Amino acid sequence: MKQYLAVSILSIFSIAAFAQKANTLTAQEKKEGWKLLFDGKTTTGWRNFNSDKINPGWKVADGTLYLDTTKVNGKGVAAGDIVTVDEYENYELSIDWKIQACGNSGVIFNVQEGSKYTASYQTGPEMQVLDNACHPDAKIIKHRAGDLYDLISCSTETVKPAGEWNQAKLIANKGHYTFWLNGVKTVEFDMGTPQWNEMVAGSKFKNMPDFGKFTKGRIDLQDHGNMVSFRNIKIKELK
Repeated sequence: MKQYLAVSILSIFSIAAFAQKANTLTAQEKKEGWKLLFDGKTTTGWRNFNSDKINPGWKVADGTLYLDTTKVNGKGVAAGDIVTVDEYENYELSIDWKIQACGNSGVIFNVQEGSKYTASYQTGPEMQVLDNACHPDAKIIKHRAGDLYDLISCSTETVKPAGEWNQAKLIANKGHYTFWLNGVKTVEFDMGTPQWNEMVAGSKFKNMPDFGKFTKGRIDLQDHGNMVSFRNIKIKELK
């Protein structure tokens, strides 16, 4: 019995020792073509929207990329949305996020840049990041965590409380998109269809002529003025 107990304890510690560390890829993931978009140590691969630099409000600590909203002498540090250096079209994106109490943020995709655009949401749809418990947007259908913001609400609510990590996944494949949150498929849609155009026409994006018109672009992490953290940001491009 003692020998069995000792072996069991050793097995538990062995499993813990070989558990995958944050911001790393397993040998199988590498074989499948996954790439890290965040190395856990730097902001390499990211820059501000419509800029070649990244503002100091985005910081890295303890293996997380986070938006620091701490105020010094009543003023916050400049941040703003950040985007991937590269553009993507057909892919599977996996990302962990956690939000402060009553906080709001988002993961925006297919983002275009240029002088005609002043914000990422003028072109890119958004997977909502939100504390559903107390942010005012949680009272609005299609504005809750995991929703396709202002367009489609989650089929099932699976978000965890503020301060806890959520694992989100976005699959984009030839104009067909699916959202997953904490292992559950929550949203599915096709872009460029009559149904899509009708949804956009009935949304807050109706007066943005280029919104939802692109199936290729940058991935954007939103600055909505609240502290938000990200980790395990990885992508696999699909053929």
